[in-house]
Amino acid sequence: MKYTKILTAMLSAAVMTAALAGCGAKDGSKSGDKKNSKGENTFTVGFDAEFPPYGYKDDNGEYVGFDLSLAEEVCKRNGWELVKQPIDWDSKDMELSSGSIDCIWNGFTINGREDAYTWTTPYVDNSQVVVVKADSGIEKLSDLSGKVVIVQADSSALHALTGDDASDDNKALAASFADLQQVGDYNSAFMNLDSGAAEAVCLDYGVAVYEVANRGSDFKILDEKISTEQYGVGFQKGNTELRDKVQSTLAEMAKDGTLEKIADEWADKGIDKQSICFDPDAKAE
Repeated sequence: MKYTKILTAMLSAAVMTAALAGCGAKDGSKSGDKKNSKGENTFTVGFDAEFPPYGYKDDNGEYVGFDLSLAEEVCKRNGWELVKQPIDWDSKDMELSSGSIDCIWNGFTINGREDAYTWTTPYVDNSQVVVVKADSGIEKLSDLSGKVVIVQADSSALHALTGDDASDDNKALAASFADLQQVGDYNSAFMNLDSGAAEAVCLDYGVAVYEVANRGSDFKILDEKISTEQYGVGFQKGNTELRDKVQSTLAEMAKDGTLEKIADEWADKGIDKQSICFDPDAKAE
């Protein structure tokens, strides 16, 4: 019985070692080691499926978006199969570190996260803005004092208002709110705004343009901005090999006009071509 227990323990250890090795093979720290049933390399993009126009589910039930269109072109040029992987935004780091996804590409803000990921150079200049009901009487940021304001959990808007690197003005603004509520997605945020449960939503400019355009004239975007920031593609820290492949492909797309063309295709969904800032000659660190 004693020797049986020892043998069982040894077998269990061997199985565990093999399992860990298998997990290592899926680790995003290497590129080109994931293949589909046809033997083609795969590239798995993690994104919030309720973050239009960068990534979302359309009326046909398909995952689409400006960032996904960019990723599709990158994959086409590298002979990869694009795998669109919706994720909970709060779980993005776990998804990335486990190797479930190869990158986070979804209006992902570099500012304040510079040392947490391996980044491409910026490709979009973005701002954090405030959306209110058109008849709310709210015209400027100071009018938000005493109001209930909504942000997405772990969003750039939340960090801009309460993060360690938030400006003193933004911290004072947040302190003036009656309540700063966090929700999981913007659909919930706009439902609360529409019902009167909240008076404002703070979010990315591109998302704000999309939401206001698709919800009629009931909402408006305040002229004053909370902050400005830049989007990049984020990889597991140290995964420079895969980052460099994506970076060089984006540079090709910028030089031959494809990046601008894709931005034009998404212009009516809230992508402002003037916000595209990718420098094909810049070097990713």
